Amino acid sequence: MPVIDALAASPALFIGACLVAGLIVGSFLNVVIHRLPIMLERQWRAQCEELARESAGSGPQSAPTASASGTDERFNLLVPRSACPACKAPIRAHQNIPVLSYLFLKGRCAACGARISPRYPIVEALTGVMSAVVAWKFGFGWPAAAALLLTWFLIALTFIDVDHQLLPDNLTLPLVWLGLLFALWGPEGSGSIPVDLRSSVIGAVAGYLSLWSVYHLFRLLTGKEGMGYGDFKLFAALGAWLGWQMLLPVILVSAAVGAVTGIVVLAITGRDRATPIPFGPFLAAAGWLMLLFGPELVSGYLGLFRHGS
Repeated sequence: MPVIDALAASPALFIGACLVAGLIVGSFLNVVIHRLPIMLERQWRAQCEELARESAGSGPQSAPTASASGTDERFNLLVPRSACPACKAPIRAHQNIPVLSYLFLKGRCAACGARISPRYPIVEALTGVMSAVVAWKFGFGWPAAAALLLTWFLIALTFIDVDHQLLPDNLTLPLVWLGLLFALWGPEGSGSIPVDLRSSVIGAVAGYLSLWSVYHLFRLLTGKEGMGYGDFKLFAALGAWLGWQMLLPVILVSAAVGAVTGIVVLAITGRDRATPIPFGPFLAAAGWLMLLFGPELVSGYLGLFRHGS
């Protein structure tokens, strides 16, 4: 196909195309970040209501089937249409162009003038830039496609965890399985993604069990819970995508950055040390950095010992 051939022949064109694609995907990620936690909360409420009715002996079918929010309106990633939170005016297509619409509207709703959160263009721009960096690093081909998919998942998980201290199974578990599935086509000893199947399987198992063990040891010693099960699953997903060789660099970088960030946040806000700080964003950031530069860093580190001997 001419378009595919042009993207393969021109690195600059491929990077530009990934930048534009990233901006568009970033707009959709805003929907995922906002709606997925609401969808999960509605599901949990509906399940709790059903269990309450069953325990009361009334049976699951005795009550109306209205949603937990008190309305029968469908609510998922596709419907209803995006609208202004203040006046509920639908957002038209020309008002939903990534980044540009926000700048053109000066950060306000076209209908009522209410301020629009800068989070939306930030996520769009971040997704576009990170997609372009992935295209620059990997070039045209299958590794770039896999790296883009991983990048988009990590962005969505990061912002959901920041907002709700939640890493949904709806994202972490598919990410684990996709990493394992892509590893079926990974060349042995590739050092990039997709990694070989053996490294992926060991990475997924070791990633989950390592944080699971730390969690239970910490709880045994202190009586407190240091992290959530979503962190275990995200680390397992990173192991499946990057291989077991990247687990130690990922956890070291994420722990170091998380500790420094936690100290700074607590110092600025004056909050108590017991204030929970989500660990998922640090895992995601470290995983993305290792995706780009991990093999080179590990090879360089091991090379120091080889030269020294």
